[in-house]
Amino acid sequence: MKPLTSRRQFLLSAGGAAAGIGLTALIQVKPARATPAAMQDAINKVVGPARLNSGKVKLDVPPLVENGNAVPLTVGVESPMTEADHVRTIHVFTEKNPLPEVVSFRLGPRSGRASVATRIRLADTQTVVAICELSDGSFWSGSAAVVVTLAACLEDA
Repeated sequence: MKPLTSRRQFLLSAGGAAAGIGLTALIQVKPARATPAAMQDAINKVVGPARLNSGKVKLDVPPLVENGNAVPLTVGVESPMTEADHVRTIHVFTEKNPLPEVVSFRLGPRSGRASVATRIRLADTQTVVAICELSDGSFWSGSAAVVVTLAACLEDA
């Protein structure tokens, strides 16, 4: 009995199909994005039922960046950083990155000052939000808009 296809025909067909799938995946690469609603859900998970106050938090981020791969960000909070009155955490959120919660920092009175600096990736032009929790349990927020001309965070759609 003769096989329906030869080994050579099978390998050529399988290789062609795999190459076609690979090319399709390359063509469909788009920036992966969360939504402003996803960012709000992430913020609600951190804040819970507590009231979110505006103020005390200052973001220092360039308003226009050429490349979203390494955007400098500094977050500062007005706080005396004493045992009785200090910043416990600082959370940074973005509305269009694949994951809305970018980074969280834990601080204490021994930190000296409530300021953190890092570099973040931004998938597109968007708003960056920072939220801090103080030792009294209150939450404060600040935000900044950033225009990105070359997006980062590319993933398969």
